[in-house]
Amino acid sequence: MDEHELKLNRDCKAVQIPLGAEVTLPAGTVIHITQTLGGNYTVQTMGGLFRIADKDTDALGIQSSGSLMEAVCQKPEGHSGPVDEKLVWDTLKSCYDPEIPVNIVDLGLVYDLVIEPAPGGNSKLRVKMTLTAPGCGMGTVIASDARQKLLYLPGVEDADVEIVWDPPWHQSMITADGRRILGLD
Repeated sequence: MDEHELKLNRDCKAVQIPLGAEVTLPAGTVIHITQTLGGNYTVQTMGGLFRIADKDTDALGIQSSGSLMEAVCQKPEGHSGPVDEKLVWDTLKSCYDPEIPVNIVDLGLVYDLVIEPAPGGNSKLRVKMTLTAPGCGMGTVIASDARQKLLYLPGVEDADVEIVWDPPWHQSMITADGRRILGLD
């Protein structure tokens, strides 16, 4: 084993990329961490890529930094009122495709954000996003990650993240920041 390899010290749930299927990687499996963005880990092993959630970093022998949602989006007790739109966009920027080191906003995957009043006095969020490829099985995983993070925001009562295919995504939708990270400038 070289210095860039780790062995799982316990069985660990993971999501197979790009299929989106949940699997259990057995203790002792040798892995290489390829990406650590958005609070999750993308690892390569057994000829494939897998996404491991931050809550399972102990299986990697890494101290968890705590839930990214807790660190970034501490929902105060008793908060009521509308959500801060900048905080919503910042939260969406903490969501990543596990194969691409650019957040979903800078990749140009978020097509629409609507903030509307909810019955309880807070806000309901409606997000429309797409994926870089229609056959990507990670779509529901990425959308679920975004939804869960949005639900932790102060002032959010409900959130819906819908995957849409119109218009089809293409590289011209990547922001200048995203293009710089990907070396496309």
